[in-house]
Amino acid sequence: MAGRQRWVAAAVVVLLAGALSGCGGGSGESTAVPTGSPSPTSASPSAQAKPTDRSPHGVLLSAQLTMQTARRAKVSYRLGADAGSGPLFWQPKTALQIKRSTPADAEQLIVVDTIAYQGGDAATAARHGGKHWERFTVPPDPDGRKEIPYAGLIDLLNPVEALTAATAEGTDPEFVGEEKYEDSTVEHYRVATTAEKYAAAQTQLSQSRRDGLRAALAPGGSASLTLDLWLNDKDQLVRLQRTGSGDSGRADDSVLYTDFAGALLSAQAPAESDTVDTGVRTVSPPAR
Repeated sequence: MAGRQRWVAAAVVVLLAGALSGCGGGSGESTAVPTGSPSPTSASPSAQAKPTDRSPHGVLLSAQLTMQTARRAKVSYRLGADAGSGPLFWQPKTALQIKRSTPADAEQLIVVDTIAYQGGDAATAARHGGKHWERFTVPPDPDGRKEIPYAGLIDLLNPVEALTAATAEGTDPEFVGEEKYEDSTVEHYRVATTAEKYAAAQTQLSQSRRDGLRAALAPGGSASLTLDLWLNDKDQLVRLQRTGSGDSGRADDSVLYTDFAGALLSAQAPAESDTVDTGVRTVSPPAR
């Protein structure tokens, strides 16, 4: 892209109006996450970010800001043995609605802030007298704060976290080159880091979430981690790949991001009449 070499006129991306909303499966109620200040689940770009800096580090900082502003996207992912797709919202509140394409405890997973729902299939309905969804929360973190269910999955999918790790102090991003991706040309960047550094860069997360993220990124005690990131001509992250190997396991994750405008994206809580409350439970990290 010849345009990549030009100086960028502005760093501010227009924030599309709107918030998470959706009708509850015929309940007549809607679940909405209001707009407001950025959620602590996303880190802020370094103050060193400059819109005219088109070095690999500067481009990735621009992408970090762009993805913060986007707030949402449709994700299609493969994390070890777990795969699925659906909308992800990382600001101003966390929400996720995933339909899995690999065998799992439940066909669908919905997270709206600190409440989760799973099911949406005949097997769940058979267990609960015709109700298709299980509603639950997870135990609070060690400081007593309400925790987000499936935070481990969300942290692996969050594009801002990936870009925060890619631009952390001590990283040396490399521009690999331009490549064809679907119907467009994208720029490919590569960053060598470690699971420890990736997790440590997420200062907006609690210590327990950083510990969980580090463990998820280092199956078998992986010491090194390679991030491959593909950006479109708007500095939007369209593809992320993480690879690493350890003594008894290997990280090989891939996430695709689309539909950044996302006017029709929503994470909808199921109708209360089709839901059974199962209380508080722990959740397992994505299978490797």
